[in-house]
Amino acid sequence: MVQQLLARLAESDHNGWIERVVVTHNLPAAALEQPAGGWSFAVSELFNTTQAGFGTNHNHAFAHCGSEFFCVLNPDIELASAELWQSLVREAAVPGTGLAYPRVLNPDGTVQDNEREAVTPAALLRRHLLKRESDRIDWVSAAFWLVPAAVYRRLGGFDERFFMYCEDVDFCLRLRLQGLTVRRAEAAVVHDASRNSRRQLRHLAWHVRSLLRLWSGPALWRYRAAD
Repeated sequence: MVQQLLARLAESDHNGWIERVVVTHNLPAAALEQPAGGWSFAVSELFNTTQAGFGTNHNHAFAHCGSEFFCVLNPDIELASAELWQSLVREAAVPGTGLAYPRVLNPDGTVQDNEREAVTPAALLRRHLLKRESDRIDWVSAAFWLVPAAVYRRLGGFDERFFMYCEDVDFCLRLRLQGLTVRRAEAAVVHDASRNSRRQLRHLAWHVRSLLRLWSGPALWRYRAAD
């Protein structure tokens, strides 16, 4: 999957938008196979000796970022738009922007629910029990973000106390508390979301633990109070 993504990134990088790709091997794995002509960008590989969480891995990757923008990108993203990088950079460069993101589609072409309201207990009840969708966009799934590096640095990156799940909620709420916005670019990608927390007990436990951390932390309630 990572090899395929690197090939797609190279294909989409017509104007040299991508300077460096950092690949974190969170589980034991062989080094990536480099194509005969190499990639059009630098590639750094990080090999973890112990498994780390989503936020920790991205914070470590950010240490290798020397560019104006930092991209958070899942390996299961399919790049679908020829104007992707130009659109994302244009939105991320607007003053006051905390992050830019593309429209995210499911493999069948329907729009994925990556834009959501703040995750309060009441919001979860409305969403999962009453099946009511909100038109608020308080946070965006971190499957694909383009973040100004200065913003990522200013926020201290992801809160590493979240192993997996809700670190993107926390990040978005913290940037909003600083008066920054999230902006959707008019470019699309496809994401085959696995939704493992609905199928695997370990992921469900991580999700519940992260929700409890979010609900007991200051960012969510400070955001709701300021809303």
